[in-house]
Amino acid sequence: MGETVRAGVVVIGDEILSGRTRDINIQQIAEFLAPLGISLNEARVVSDDQDAIVEAVRALSARCDYVFTTGGIGPTHDDITADAVAAAFGRPIDVREDARAILERWYEKSATEITPSRLRMARIPEGAVLVDNPVTGAPGFQVENVFVLAGVPKIARGMLEDIAPRLTRGRVTHSITVRLEDVREGDIAPRLKAVQDAHDGVSLGSYPWFEDDGEDGFRRGVALVARGTDMGALEAVKGQLEALKAS
Repeated sequence: MGETVRAGVVVIGDEILSGRTRDINIQQIAEFLAPLGISLNEARVVSDDQDAIVEAVRALSARCDYVFTTGGIGPTHDDITADAVAAAFGRPIDVREDARAILERWYEKSATEITPSRLRMARIPEGAVLVDNPVTGAPGFQVENVFVLAGVPKIARGMLEDIAPRLTRGRVTHSITVRLEDVREGDIAPRLKAVQDAHDGVSLGSYPWFEDDGEDGFRRGVALVARGTDMGALEAVKGQLEALKAS
């Protein structure tokens, strides 16, 4: 079991950047990886532009143990992720017979013709390992440490199941939350930093909250979140965080 395993996500699509579509893949990938001891350390959202995709994939592949891309592997002209990932690793790409066979079986069930557009989904970079798609059939693929997934969240989530056995596990990160009421971040900032400085293996975050309190206005406070792999250290930090309001 590895000590620290890091992942990155590249979300691809003009529809995300325009605000027309709300991304939830970053969240669901992070939630899927957390119990495996793999932390999501970086995420990028890029347009349907091959150069942008290539740059993002190369950058995250070099910094992370694993990279997940979502979007851009469908049958239309703007689905260019497969070509971009092939270019990022200097590999040729073409229709692959095993991917074609998968599509043929799926479309046969609904008596649907495999058109040249649909066949685009069988274009796989040379040497890639297919990723099973239990929802719509069209496979994703893995090139080195990069996993290429569909953009539709339900499909992407289904594809993660095939990927999980391929991943090296790390130490699971746990978290505790201490909710302080009637406290502002500025009130506790120096003391919170002192707690952080005393615990190298724990990551502390501070998040203000506000709640409507009816006719009396609103209540406010700070939620302090401690994250780490050592539960003993987290419990020690919890007591110090709870004491911040009184001190």
